[in-house]
Amino acid sequence: MSVHVVPIKTYFLIFVLLLVLTGVTIRVAFVDMGRGNTILALTIAMVKAVFVILYFMHVRYSPHLTRLVVVGGLFWLLILIGITMSDYLSRGWLPFPGK
Repeated sequence: MSVHVVPIKTYFLIFVLLLVLTGVTIRVAFVDMGRGNTILALTIAMVKAVFVILYFMHVRYSPHLTRLVVVGGLFWLLILIGITMSDYLSRGWLPFPGK
C-alpha cells in the first residue's frame, strides 16, 4: 500500500484558507441579516469542516472504503438531526403549563 505525501505548501494554503473563513465568519457576525446570519455562519462552518476532513484527515487521498465510512457517518448525522428537528418542530401543538 503506497502512502500519499502531501506537500507542506498544501497544508499552509488550507490553514490560511481556514483562517480567512474564520475572519469572514467574525465579520459577518456583526452584520444584521436576520436569519441569514445563522445560515451563512453554518455554511461557512460546513465548508471549513469539509476542508479539515479532506486535507488534515487525509480523506482526499484515502481508499474508497474510508470515503464510504465518512459519507456513512455524515448520513447518520443527518438522520439524527432530522429526528431531532421532527421532535422539536412538532412541539408547537403541546399546551404550555399554567396557561
